[in-house]
Amino acid sequence: MFSIQHWTSRFWLALLWLALLAGCQPAATSDVSKSPGDSKGADSKSTSPTPFVTPRDASDEFFERDTVHHLVLKLAPSQEQKLREDARRYVHGTLVELHGETLAEVAIKLKGAAGSFQELDGKPAFTLNVGKFMKKQTFHRLTKFYLNNSVQDETYTSEWLCASICKEAGIPAPRITHARVWLNDRDLGLYVLKEGFDAQFLRRNFRNSKGNLYDGGFCQEIDVDLEKDEGFGPNDHSDLRALVAACQLPDTGERKTQVAKLLDVAQFHRFMAFELMACHWDGYVANRNNYRVYFDPSQGQARFLPHGMDQMFQDPNFPVFEQFPALVAQAARCDDEWNLAYRERVREMLPFFDGEKLGARVEKLHRRLRPEIAKMNPDGVAGFDEQLGQWKERLVQRTESIARQLTEPDPPPRPPDGEPVELNGIEPVALADWYPAQETADAHHETAEEPGERPAEIPEGEEIPAVVVYSIAAGESGDCVASWRKRVRLHPGRYHLTARMRVEGVAPRGGENPGVGAGLRISGGQRDNGLEGTSDWNNLVYEFAVVEDPQEVELVAELRGRSGRMWFAAPVLKRVVD
Repeated sequence: MFSIQHWTSRFWLALLWLALLAGCQPAATSDVSKSPGDSKGADSKSTSPTPFVTPRDASDEFFERDTVHHLVLKLAPSQEQKLREDARRYVHGTLVELHGETLAEVAIKLKGAAGSFQELDGKPAFTLNVGKFMKKQTFHRLTKFYLNNSVQDETYTSEWLCASICKEAGIPAPRITHARVWLNDRDLGLYVLKEGFDAQFLRRNFRNSKGNLYDGGFCQEIDVDLEKDEGFGPNDHSDLRALVAACQLPDTGERKTQVAKLLDVAQFHRFMAFELMACHWDGYVANRNNYRVYFDPSQGQARFLPHGMDQMFQDPNFPVFEQFPALVAQAARCDDEWNLAYRERVREMLPFFDGEKLGARVEKLHRRLRPEIAKMNPDGVAGFDEQLGQWKERLVQRTESIARQLTEPDPPPRPPDGEPVELNGIEPVALADWYPAQETADAHHETAEEPGERPAEIPEGEEIPAVVVYSIAAGESGDCVASWRKRVRLHPGRYHLTARMRVEGVAPRGGENPGVGAGLRISGGQRDNGLEGTSDWNNLVYEFAVVEDPQEVELVAELRGRSGRMWFAAPVLKRVVD
């Protein structure tokens, strides 16, 4: 028979054991910051979950290793042919890590949008899912990851740097490392290896990982039926539709109350501040592109996640306080209180954007990548070093620009977008109603009607239809990035955008990735056309491809220069038939 003393001893031992267990739980870290108004009621209260530390596993060591990983993708000829026929459908392949793992039955497909997609025989970007065909198979505890070709970031550091800022700012974002990739025996070169948005990502970043995760797709607002990538929530998009309805309520007070129930407003202010402070011109806030939305069941609220961060910090003067047309961004700044809360969030996040510290961080990564660049292409090292210098200079300039913008009043709202144009056939379509956009402050947009050229079918003496001429003039700051834009919804195929253009006194900016001087492109794309100096009217043509059905593409006629003026007229879009 046990004595009372015995049971008392067991009782205290049990308490001690429970205390030890509690001490072994992952430690929580405090929320990054609080916005003004976060404790002023349900319409502005911060309900952001406190970030937490997940147990470390093999994936942490993989991403933190100070090396460039070497990966070989092996595809049989039959699987290569399938990718040529349908780049977006998974095929079977083998993943070989030199001096590491070899995994068979790996699902591989191509990825990328209008600016980054390349065919299999070029430098394609890949999505790999090692557990799709072999359940529970992982690669360094990863199930899904991306190999980005970085064709729009010659430094290979933009995604990595922005992920490090997100980590400091408490914004969930995929982890980044680098790999040199071979496809069978073909050396494809250096790639950015990025963690996938999957169930494992959710488990690492949220206490409750069972909610719906939506892919924003290509230039899509949340009012469409976005693709659900993960989650056990409703399958009818009712969570998205409820948020859309709340954002569109006409009464500001009711809108704030309902939006605060469905959106983590404080987190969205932090997400919005990050995107605009990092010049994410192709993100959700500025372009309704490159984002994910997660509906956290523990809060019942949506949280936005950044994506596609390979073209960041391009323009040091990118606006931080402009009212962009994205639906949720408009709702999150719908009155003075929330607008002030957003402005204070920018102020609190400014230390994360210290240009000198970010430059030192990039330089350290550059030292890791440079030897691999030298092995692949010794002649390319000088250019790689030059890109680093320009990159570091822009980071410092960006810090100064954000600090200056914090002292200035908010700019007026951006003009509304034009309506998308459906273009299904092969006949050329004249494009009217372009709308202005600018990344620097003192560009001047104008339109005028001028007589057009006399078509052959219009006889002499009859009136010639007028042509709308769009123009952009650089201001006195000596720094102009401005454009006229038009959204079109297109089916897969190759397209030609053609317009007449002339320039006067255009001095181009240096070191531009999208292009220099005046020219045509699509949002997210680069161009090899362009006019500088002074010229008469020229016909410019920009060719691009659409790979998914349907895609909304933003056409751009722009001036990137230190001085001068450009005019463009008679823009026409035509589908090219092989």
